[in-house]
Amino acid sequence: MKRIVFHLNCLERGGAEHVVATLSGQFAAHGYEVYIATEWQGEDEYEIHPQVKRVHVGLNKKQEQHNRILKFVDRIINLRHFLQKVKPDIVIAFARKANYRALTATIGMKMPVLISVRINPIGYYDFWSDKIQIPLLFRRAAGCVFQTPQQRDFFPKDVRKNSRIILNPIDERFIGNEMPKKRENVVVHSGRLVDFKNQCLLVRAFAMVHQIHPDYILRIYGPDSFDGTKQQLEELICRLHAEEYVQLMGSSSTLEKDMRCAALAAFASDYEGMPNVLLEAMALGLPIVSTDCPPGGPRMVIKHEENGLLVPVGDKNALAAAINRLIEDRKLAEQLGRNAVKIGQMASPEHIFGEWEDYIKQITRNYRERTR
Repeated sequence: MKRIVFHLNCLERGGAEHVVATLSGQFAAHGYEVYIATEWQGEDEYEIHPQVKRVHVGLNKKQEQHNRILKFVDRIINLRHFLQKVKPDIVIAFARKANYRALTATIGMKMPVLISVRINPIGYYDFWSDKIQIPLLFRRAAGCVFQTPQQRDFFPKDVRKNSRIILNPIDERFIGNEMPKKRENVVVHSGRLVDFKNQCLLVRAFAMVHQIHPDYILRIYGPDSFDGTKQQLEELICRLHAEEYVQLMGSSSTLEKDMRCAALAAFASDYEGMPNVLLEAMALGLPIVSTDCPPGGPRMVIKHEENGLLVPVGDKNALAAAINRLIEDRKLAEQLGRNAVKIGQMASPEHIFGEWEDYIKQITRNYRERTR
């Protein structure tokens, strides 16, 4: 088993895309022939390993003129033709539409497909179309990777029994950094400015923190997702007269330096899969406050009052109280940070690669035995 195709929509910056960029590089570095088959190219994408081959399997100019139904068929056919040409040992699909495409495109082909769920299933895998496609298509999968048990338990038994839970790999830049000797009066947050990360709740909570600790500021790092969240944040900051103590920093390629000396990191998501930014902040040794959001990503890695603090989703008062607690109790904050940094060993790229490789070998072996 030496030829792998990853399939997803694009490599534009996001959680699933980050995992594929990292994993594909690890497989290539270990001697695998690796392809990433995407539907389109985004404006701000992750760099990939030089030995990984990027292939476009999306619509061509003529197909772009087709109606919606024909476009769906075109995408399936394009992917199928590519897979027939390359003949990979396994196809690994990431995220909802890519999962369905890969499973449909390989019908009639003796080719194992490993699917991966990267988000809260409720609201993303519970439409009427999913209730048809999951029983029909997911049973064809050779295996499925989930990020949390709560995510896994949403799906039927025949999907769960052949699955594995694997953490996201952390970028090596965030691992092995020295703990700062002195921390700044700064609370940091990183992540795309997007509705479900609820940065607006964080700003409201920090306005309460500022009343007690006016010498602290909040810095929010992350690109605009163009869903209106950035505009909402700007309007909220203006309405609260918080321009001096809440700063929208935009994208940064040096987060491991920008965030390292902060007093703590805070996350206010309504839901997440397994947030990479949370893992990165923990690997830096930052004290963490996070909402205990579904489907249980933060709870997977944070043990309350041992390596971070968990607060209820949507609770502005609880979020503000937890931030205040870590500002005021620096002994507790530093202890949480020292424990949090251990995630770097559990989720290093090499370790997570080993878990994926072990699982892939298992399911391809089982697939060959079933299809003889």
